[in-house]
Amino acid sequence: MAIRFGNAPCSWGTIEGWGQGIGYSQMLDELKATGYGGTELGDWGYMPTEPGKLRQELSSRGLTMLGAYEGVYLLEPAEHGPGEQRVLRTARLLKSVADVGDGWQPFVVLADEHSRDPVRFANAGRVRPGMGLDARQWKVFAAGADRIARAVHDETGLRTVFHHHCAGYVEAPWEIEALLEHTDERVLGLVFDTGHYLYGTGANEPEQVLEGLERFQGRLWYVHYKDCHPAVAAEARREGWNYKEAVGRGVFCELGRGQIDFGAVTRKLEALGYDGWITVEQDVLPGMGEPRVSAAHNREHLRQVTGR
Repeated sequence: MAIRFGNAPCSWGTIEGWGQGIGYSQMLDELKATGYGGTELGDWGYMPTEPGKLRQELSSRGLTMLGAYEGVYLLEPAEHGPGEQRVLRTARLLKSVADVGDGWQPFVVLADEHSRDPVRFANAGRVRPGMGLDARQWKVFAAGADRIARAVHDETGLRTVFHHHCAGYVEAPWEIEALLEHTDERVLGLVFDTGHYLYGTGANEPEQVLEGLERFQGRLWYVHYKDCHPAVAAEARREGWNYKEAVGRGVFCELGRGQIDFGAVTRKLEALGYDGWITVEQDVLPGMGEPRVSAAHNREHLRQVTGR
C-alpha cells in the first residue's frame, strides 16, 4: 500500500471534549469533497455509535475508518479500569467497521488526559524536566497504558498507539522516550504527531521533526500531520499562554503556513518504510476559521509537496 491521506473531526472543531463544531454529516461530506479518503471517529457520540449506522455513513461516502482518540488519566491507578472500559467500548465500534473502505485496521489512539494537570496545561510548549513524572509515576503510567493496549488487542485484535500530546505528561521528546522505554513494544506503538512534536520540543526548530521520526522509528505505527506556526508558538512561550489559548490563537495552523516541510517529512517516512494512512489534524476550537476551506488548502498543499 502507498501513503494516503485522511482527516479528522478535530479539524472541524470537535476536539477532545472542548465542544462540538460542525455536525458529523456535514463534516464527512466536506472531508470527502476536499479529497480525503479516511476519517477518525472523533469524540464518543459525535458520529453514530450504532455499528450499522456508522457503517452506512462511511460506506456511502467511500471512507475508511482510521482510528479513534481516547484520553485516560494514566497517572491515577484508580482510573485505569474505568478508562479501559471506555476504550474497549470505542475499540468494539472501530472493529465493527474495520472492513469498510480499504481494509485498514483502525488504531485505538490512546493518550494521557491532557490539560488536567494545571502545571502542564499552563506550560504546554515549554515544559522542563522538573515538571515531569518521577520513576514511580512512570511505572504506574506505563502499566495503565500497557493494560489498556493489551485489553484492546485481546478482545478485538486491534492495535493501540500512544499519542504524545502537549499539556499532557508525554509531550517533550525525552518524555516520549521514557514512555516507550517503560511500555511493551508488542502491544503499544506510537502515533507521531508532527505539530505536537515540534511545539513540544520547546523550540522553533523544524528539523527536530525529522530527527524525531528517525529516533522513534522502531515504534512508529501511525502518523498525524499537523503544522506549527512559528510566530504564534514564539508568542505563546514569551507571553506564557496556556495550551487552550495557544490553540485558540492558531498555533496549529494550516499546512504550509507554519514551519514543517511536509514534503521532507513524507520522504523521510517513505525512507523508513512507512506506507500507511496519514491523518491531517488542524486542531481548532469550535467556531474557529472555515474548516472546509482549510481542509481543501491542506489537501492541495500535500499534493504539491508530495505528488499524492
